[in-house]
Amino acid sequence: MPAARDQADAVLLFGGDGTLHRHLHRLVELGLPVLVVPVGSGNDFARALGLRSVGDSLAAWRNFCRGAAEVRIIDLGKITPLSGPAEASIPENAGGAPAPREPRYFACVAGVGLDAEVSRRANRLPRWLRGHGGYTLSLLPAIAGFAPVRVKIQVVDESIPAAPVCTTLSDQPTILAAFANTATYGGGMKIAPHANMDDGLLDLCVVRALNPIKLFCLFPTVYFGRHLQVREVQYSQADRFRVETESPLDVYADGEFVCLTPVEVSAEHAALKVVTGK
Repeated sequence: MPAARDQADAVLLFGGDGTLHRHLHRLVELGLPVLVVPVGSGNDFARALGLRSVGDSLAAWRNFCRGAAEVRIIDLGKITPLSGPAEASIPENAGGAPAPREPRYFACVAGVGLDAEVSRRANRLPRWLRGHGGYTLSLLPAIAGFAPVRVKIQVVDESIPAAPVCTTLSDQPTILAAFANTATYGGGMKIAPHANMDDGLLDLCVVRALNPIKLFCLFPTVYFGRHLQVREVQYSQADRFRVETESPLDVYADGEFVCLTPVEVSAEHAALKVVTGK
């Protein structure tokens, strides 16, 4: 991404959530409005901005050229490895991304547990299949072979910078923990129906241990946000979380491998300018 701030008025990015993820570090540095053209296998970020098709992005671009487009300043999530190995699956600094041990931005959702396993499986599929139900196809075998893992999640309160306070939200066997900036991920799964991209908060959805049959029945409800009614689902909001596990677990964000636990996951308020659709 060679563009400089004084050489362009906006950045057009052709791709899905993974492509956006790999360039977020550089996009934040540039500070230019970003218009996403949703041609990837997963386009949850574009949909969150009202850009459901190439035609929507073309209309938004025409409005931008006329000075009539809506430009929003939105939040991003940020993952900061705390200790231990953090080997990335992409070359260091590829696409402008920071080195593996440095903080990594994400646009949609970061998670540990089952959704990380599903993302790993989905990434092995052919690109055309990933864009046509690949997440769902990867979900079924992942559920069958996944065992709950103990995950400790704390909210970090920095109201007193010299002595931050950590309050434990969850410390038990867990199916998944998702930290959401947008409402959906995985091609439309409404994991965090109350998420807002400019409130300075991340929405946390934790699914505690439950039997495979109930888990299998739970996931269709996620597409409609009805999973929040299930007793084993915990939902909360905060601007900074700390995640620890008994042994290192993969952390995925926007469908891409980021690092291993332990990590801090935080909201980066007003981090990115975007051009939106209607």
